[in-house]
Amino acid sequence: MTTWKRIDETTVWLSILAQPAQNLRDFLAPHRIAERTIAAGGSLSYSYAAMDVSDEAIDLLATASRELDLIGQYRDTVSGKTMNIGEKRMVLHHCARGTPCGPVVREGRDYRAFYEGERLRAATFADRVRTGEIVGSTGRRFERVVQIGIGGSDLGPRALYLALELWAREQGLLALEASFISNVDPDDANGILAKLDPETSLFILVSKSGTTLETLANEALVRSWLTRSGTVDAARHIVAVTSETSPLAGNPGYLDSFYIDDYIGGRYSATSAVGGVILSIALGPQTFTALLEGAAEADTLALEPEIRKNAALLDAMLGVYQRNVLGRPAVAVLPYSQALSRFPAHLQQLDMESNGKSVDRNGKPLPLPSGPVVFGEPGTNGQHSFYQLLHQGTDIVPLQFIGFRNNQSAFDPEYNGATSRRTLNANLAAQIVAFALGKDDADSNKRFYGGRPSTLLVADELNPRSLGALLAHYENKVMFQGFAWNINSFDQEGVQLGKKLTSTVLSASGPSDPALAAYAKLLGAL
Repeated sequence: MTTWKRIDETTVWLSILAQPAQNLRDFLAPHRIAERTIAAGGSLSYSYAAMDVSDEAIDLLATASRELDLIGQYRDTVSGKTMNIGEKRMVLHHCARGTPCGPVVREGRDYRAFYEGERLRAATFADRVRTGEIVGSTGRRFERVVQIGIGGSDLGPRALYLALELWAREQGLLALEASFISNVDPDDANGILAKLDPETSLFILVSKSGTTLETLANEALVRSWLTRSGTVDAARHIVAVTSETSPLAGNPGYLDSFYIDDYIGGRYSATSAVGGVILSIALGPQTFTALLEGAAEADTLALEPEIRKNAALLDAMLGVYQRNVLGRPAVAVLPYSQALSRFPAHLQQLDMESNGKSVDRNGKPLPLPSGPVVFGEPGTNGQHSFYQLLHQGTDIVPLQFIGFRNNQSAFDPEYNGATSRRTLNANLAAQIVAFALGKDDADSNKRFYGGRPSTLLVADELNPRSLGALLAHYENKVMFQGFAWNINSFDQEGVQLGKKLTSTVLSASGPSDPALAAYAKLLGAL
């Protein structure tokens, strides 16, 4: 078995561990803020001026990243080497938007050509739906599109759609509104279906394996809803996104099928057909293409060997420093954009499913803690809820702010001498400084100790290119951290046990474990 070097084995790591947190007052001078801001792709900039990490510590992190060959491992990934060692697979989500290190060909298949071909097929299909060339089984145009999926088949595409829905409406590109069904709780599906007309509704079933229990249960519910009037042919209202080897592939029960493969994991799949079909139908193929271009730009920047010019690598290593040197087990993602309301939820899965591991790639226990707990909520709502703990709680939680200088929409009248955008961004600027510097007060209950570190990702506008770069930035950050901790960020064995036990509860013989049987009975599942 291949042996990868562990972060605690680098010659520089003991020196890094000796680095203390820094006084943030030393870093927030205007010239320091400018010096600690770098390009992140898609018009995004990454500012780390409010991180409590010295220049010396960053130099040591840079040395560690070279000793661990993090850029080399990234090159291996995008070149098609087997980096998902648990499942013995390539890792090709980057290939869905570009080839930063050249073509990836295996067993005669050029994977960039494959993914690009599926994108073009989805674009053609989307245009035909959007223009009314493809209609429902009763001859009426489709008005709503609904994705049926779970986990990565839901969280990423949902977050991206919500991020661009208003932008596309303002640009005159929103042709069909989109909804999402994910929870096997029938109230989720029924709550969506209650607002729809079956004759004008198009559904996208997403399951790579074609066997995902929750997704197939929801499909069955939707098919029953579509056909109960006796006038709708469900086969002309559902398309499938699946693998070429799944039972859904080419099935005549679907209007069309689009393909992904085992080399793109669910949480990394938003730039594949998993996100591409619904985003192209609802927002336009050109919108999805621009998103891919922004992601590809960020992917290229992630190859930069100089850590201070590589936003994803720097963000990753600063996160490692916070987790392993300063012992901070959580991170908050705080977008000051309502359009990114579900982006923190997507990042929860991306980060925690990828790096929530306790053994390394050689099967040995990790010597240091791995992935943090990720949570978040849009500002300014979060300010009026959990920011209390962030400001004055006993634990220091590193913060990742996201902001935009301009609105997606045009209407923004002044109130009390300021537009809402100006007020929003004034809040964001104030929070960064308040967390960093705090406030002295004779009343200890009103004292803010400060020293709460943060980063900022900022762009002029939340549009397809900046969103694509934002998505890729976090995918690459998680990847680099996984390489640093020497873990496999591309499998998810931790989600399998619950699935297997669920199957035993639902089997004809029922569960043999008495505790499982007791809980299933208590919940009415037996």
